[in-house]
Amino acid sequence: MPAPVRIWLEIAHHGAFRIGGWAFVRLRDGAVSGTAGGARRVDLEKTALRAIAATLSGLTPGEPVELHTASPAVLAIPRRIADAATGESPPTEDLELWAKAVAALRRPGLVMNPTIAAPGTPTAFAAAWADLACERAKTKGEFTAPIPKHNLAKAGV
Repeated sequence: MPAPVRIWLEIAHHGAFRIGGWAFVRLRDGAVSGTAGGARRVDLEKTALRAIAATLSGLTPGEPVELHTASPAVLAIPRRIADAATGESPPTEDLELWAKAVAALRRPGLVMNPTIAAPGTPTAFAAAWADLACERAKTKGEFTAPIPKHNLAKAGV
């Protein structure tokens, strides 16, 4: 069995300005990559949904994945999906985004691991980039961009 793809995902959200940012670091076959993104006029849940959909897109079907996050909002999405499936408070807005997140989280071989954003870890690196993405979204609007390779060298992977 191939080694799992390891992903560290974090989000940042500023409720007063309704802006959100996210970032992930991906370790696959010894190669490190990462992406950050953000948007205006989003709530915390929508930021988490966007982050999950972006993070888990582009992976090979059946490829085992370990998703590490310290974000309570990201960790809450699977429970929200399970509750909605039983008819308890199903989403009424952003249904296309919900569908993408549901499909992404139902992939076989996905394991979600709660983690702590300790200094020098990939989780802390992703959290810093999520904060940066949140600030950029405030002035620039919606975006998605790769994290530069020279910065990824400091990810702690």
